[in-house]
Amino acid sequence: MDDKEDKYEDDIHLWVELRQTKAAAIRDGLIVRYVPLVHFVLGRLGLEAGPEYQDLAGQGLLGLIDAVDRFDPTRGTKFSTYGIQRIRGQIVDALRTMDLLSRPARRRVRDIERATLRLQTDLGRQPTLEELADYMKLNVAQLQKSYGDASRVLISLDAPLPNGESLYDTLPDNDPEVNPTAVMMESELHLSLKDALQTLPDRDRQLLSLYYVDELTMRDIGEVLGVSESRVSQMHAKAVIELRATMQRAQQRPASPVRAAAAPPVPQRRILQEVTA
Repeated sequence: MDDKEDKYEDDIHLWVELRQTKAAAIRDGLIVRYVPLVHFVLGRLGLEAGPEYQDLAGQGLLGLIDAVDRFDPTRGTKFSTYGIQRIRGQIVDALRTMDLLSRPARRRVRDIERATLRLQTDLGRQPTLEELADYMKLNVAQLQKSYGDASRVLISLDAPLPNGESLYDTLPDNDPEVNPTAVMMESELHLSLKDALQTLPDRDRQLLSLYYVDELTMRDIGEVLGVSESRVSQMHAKAVIELRATMQRAQQRPASPVRAAAAPPVPQRRILQEVTA
């Protein structure tokens, strides 16, 4: 991500001039210059070339145009950071309106989450693929296909939990420019997420770190881990389903006021960095 941001460091004078003059030529030039961010976001979401990709690229372009029109260079935020957020939001909204899965497939994804939660409770640990498949009366290949389906319905740390807060909301972020309120108090949920991450296998923690901290695309992560892009999507869905189930269990337990009160402020995203270091 940093190299993409540094590539456009010299654009600040263009943003200032655009804000002052509203010149169409500058606006159009900046839109064209940042089009690669659309494809970067699509790659991060694990979306491959095809008819859907082109439609979603169009939606991402709308998000980019909106970002260019709204960006305020005086706030200290890099456009790459702001633009990616707007592009991703536009694409995710579009995906949610598409019927990418049949109802039985969607039901299977929900069944996996419930089964994972039940086995975590019964076993006191994360279930293995074989244990989960046996519990659901599937074979491992069918379960892995279901994880692939799960990745297509945007299973991610951004998806809301029953309390309305996403797991990613509790992650720290090192860059204060990403959010003016980048320092937050570690809540009970925040600490529980750190505990939940510790329950995952090293490979899953590495995958989450590569995706959410290093911000690699699914394809790039596949090259690092030596697996296919589709396998990375399956692994990501599995890891997040397990985290979500663990967090739901944590929310069902009484909060620990002493633990929460003693928590100091931390920068965002440090949890994944600490756990995967």
